[in-house]
Amino acid sequence: MIGKKVLETEPVPTAEVKEILEGFAAEHDLTYEQNLTLDHVIKFSKLELEDSNKLIGELEELLKKKYAVRITDMLPEDLADLRLLFAKERIPIKNEDMEQILKIVDKYRTE
Repeated sequence: MIGKKVLETEPVPTAEVKEILEGFAAEHDLTYEQNLTLDHVIKFSKLELEDSNKLIGELEELLKKKYAVRITDMLPEDLADLRLLFAKERIPIKNEDMEQILKIVDKYRTE
């Protein structure tokens, strides 16, 4: 059987996807799907790559990386928004931790 096997997966923030696709677009023609993805990350990426990585690093002290990346991409503004990100997850997060997460995210908000 000929096929591809996924060896490893790692969540990456939208800022990193934006950097990767912009670098690739400078050298090659993008496919339709890649163009759609680039347009999406340009519109919805809220932080620069450096700030995004710093925020993920701070959030990883409290959460797993996949949750830190999700919070970095969304930048929730209040507890309700943060709870929505974890609505389908089975991880217990205390209200004190959620408030601390929001304080960390507020430091990086550029609005």
